[in-house]
Amino acid sequence: MIPISTLFIGLNGLVALALTYIVVMERTSTRVWHGESKEDVAIQPDPLKNPNVVTVTVEKLATKIIPNKVEDYGALQRKVRAHGNFAEYVPLGLLFIIALELMHSPNWLIWLEGSVLTIARIAHAWGLIKTYGPSPGRAIGFFLTLFVYIVGSLACVYYGIQGVI
Repeated sequence: MIPISTLFIGLNGLVALALTYIVVMERTSTRVWHGESKEDVAIQPDPLKNPNVVTVTVEKLATKIIPNKVEDYGALQRKVRAHGNFAEYVPLGLLFIIALELMHSPNWLIWLEGSVLTIARIAHAWGLIKTYGPSPGRAIGFFLTLFVYIVGSLACVYYGIQGVI
């Protein structure tokens, strides 16, 4: 059993779900269903010309949820990237935690990796969503994620060698 890893997989799954919700709501408010910018929308066919039943239903729901279309494409780009960055970095971080727990490394190391990874990715997403350009949240998230990758990689190499010897 790997209870610590399981806990952090669940926690990060909830963060991923929250980021997904944030992106979906921003797409709904901007009505940008593909891409991230006004230019991306301009090269797509207008889904409301000759709409099918699904398009009509989605548009009706979107209008009920958020009646006034918002044209803040920068916010959409930041939210999409926050979700994308999370999806890029968390899987390997969780693999470090799972591998270390399966190798019976000290619990403090597993807790450290899991806690720092979760805090790092929340801080990074918050910083990226709230601020265009560099921000404390992004910097903290980046450096803490780098820490998780360095410690996780070295610990996996160490315990891997110990397992082989």
